[in-house]
Amino acid sequence: MKILAIETSCDETAVCILEAKGGVKKPVFKLLSNSLFSQAKLHEEFGGVYPNLARREHQKNLVPLFLKTLKKIEPNFSESKVLNIDSKKLKAKSKKLQALLEREPELLEQFEKNILYLPKPKIDKIAVTVGPGLEPALWVGISFAKALSALWDIPVVPVNHMKGHFLAPLAEGEKIEFPALGLLISGGHTELVVAKDPTSYKIVGKTVDDACGEAYDKVARILGLPYPGGPEVAKIASQARSQKLKTESSYILPRPMINTKDLNFSFSGLKTAVLYMVQKIPHLDLEIKKEIAKEFEESVKDVLVKKTEKALRTYKVKTLVVGGGVSANTYIKKHLEILAKKEKVKILVSSKSLATDNAVMIAVAGFFAKEKPISKIKAEGNLSL
Repeated sequence: MKILAIETSCDETAVCILEAKGGVKKPVFKLLSNSLFSQAKLHEEFGGVYPNLARREHQKNLVPLFLKTLKKIEPNFSESKVLNIDSKKLKAKSKKLQALLEREPELLEQFEKNILYLPKPKIDKIAVTVGPGLEPALWVGISFAKALSALWDIPVVPVNHMKGHFLAPLAEGEKIEFPALGLLISGGHTELVVAKDPTSYKIVGKTVDDACGEAYDKVARILGLPYPGGPEVAKIASQARSQKLKTESSYILPRPMINTKDLNFSFSGLKTAVLYMVQKIPHLDLEIKKEIAKEFEESVKDVLVKKTEKALRTYKVKTLVVGGGVSANTYIKKHLEILAKKEKVKILVSSKSLATDNAVMIAVAGFFAKEKPISKIKAEGNLSL
């Protein structure tokens, strides 16, 4: 089975084609083609993702990325033309496409110019992210998937973005032994999830306010660091540790909700504590920024590890899966690996390329997802597991 996956939940436009063999119990995945366009530089001046700009960029980049992805497995695809076209059928399809892409005029124009006359590619299923994410951005990918389905009669499966993060290690040949605990940490989410199998999930802990990745970005802005801020905070925190800078008492930060009985998180207060701390410092030089970044990261690490430890001891799981953009943080990853070793559970952390938003994880999750009529598929910005 060849799966075409489309991911447009935020500021990454991503398309891939993944081959899946074997049954749902022992699937084997092979990545055939993968393309991604990041909008990070475009959103830098806003200090975060600007939804309507993200939507316009997805409209502009999705068709070229799609054709680029297909050409890697079918080199002559974009030059092929359908012969002996039935004009009535073509007119009917064109009318249907106009209805499906009514809210995406630029995408419709590109579709009619570059895709409408092309033959059906060797694709068995289309997987598309339906949420959570920015709804204007999600709709671009969903509308495009529906249009392809209508044109070529290929089934579409809606995919939960967070399931993609959970299942991403499968794309790299790893095996998730169920039941499994997932720690999903990104700019939009901080969740502890128990999965009985690839299709059954239960959230057992989540943030009550900011996600940890969001806190990283907000602290970066407070410290005057470039966007995207998370990696910048991690970088100078690492420098502080390598320089063995000692955190003075005035730079001690709280560990929010670390001792609560539940498995929930809170990072808004931690971000605010950094803000109040910085406001009291007359001259915020680089060395002080490093110390604050180090202490902030220690706080996030302590909370994540403590809550994950409690979850591992509460639920009898065989695997700890760490996914989402913050899982690329080497310091946090190292301490979670230490925890997994202590608790004697297998740990899987996606490679950096699969930690951030990508289409590969959507294709993997799409393999396990059920087909839906395209009329039933819609964007759900706050979609939960």
